[in-house]
Amino acid sequence: MTEHLTVVTHPLVQHKLTLMREKNTSTAGFRRLLREISLLLAYEVTRGLEMTTRVIETPLCEMEAPALGGKKLALVSILRAGNGLLDGILELIPAARVGFIGLYRDPETLRPVQYYCKVPSELEDRMVIVVDPMLATGNSSVAAIDLLKEKGAKHIRFLCLLAAPEGVARMKEAHPDVPIVTAALDERLNDHGYIVPGLGDAGDRMFGTK
Repeated sequence: MTEHLTVVTHPLVQHKLTLMREKNTSTAGFRRLLREISLLLAYEVTRGLEMTTRVIETPLCEMEAPALGGKKLALVSILRAGNGLLDGILELIPAARVGFIGLYRDPETLRPVQYYCKVPSELEDRMVIVVDPMLATGNSSVAAIDLLKEKGAKHIRFLCLLAAPEGVARMKEAHPDVPIVTAALDERLNDHGYIVPGLGDAGDRMFGTK
């Protein structure tokens, strides 16, 4: 994966995203769709994982078969909305190590404020996938990746559901070595830092809060 931005145009991804954007989709429906779409996006973001081979016995013979190599993958959720993507990916990669970074956005400055950070060990030897449904201003994502690099991470990818051009540009400026995988690149940010047309606040819609 070498491109800085990959938009996953698979028909199932786009159809489920449309259902999620609709304002009348229920909390339960939104949560289910987010889990389903995260499985589909996970296929794209995990392309190029390190591979090895091992000898196995099929019902017919012995063979040398492909298998994942290297240290276990690390998934890092930017709280709280990142957990919606995390759950689906863990269904696909249950052995992955999991970390959490807690950031909230100051409503006045739109800058991220850290309140929690707990991540797996040996990040320098792991592929690290950071998950957050919305790449809006990019400030929280950049701050999270700053933290991970400080802790030794070298191979990082960022997975989101929606991205705004402003957020993509901010990430490219701060972390040009971190590829972004998303289901859609939307038009812009509004004056409150929300993605337009977007789908509202992903955390609120997932958890039924306001």
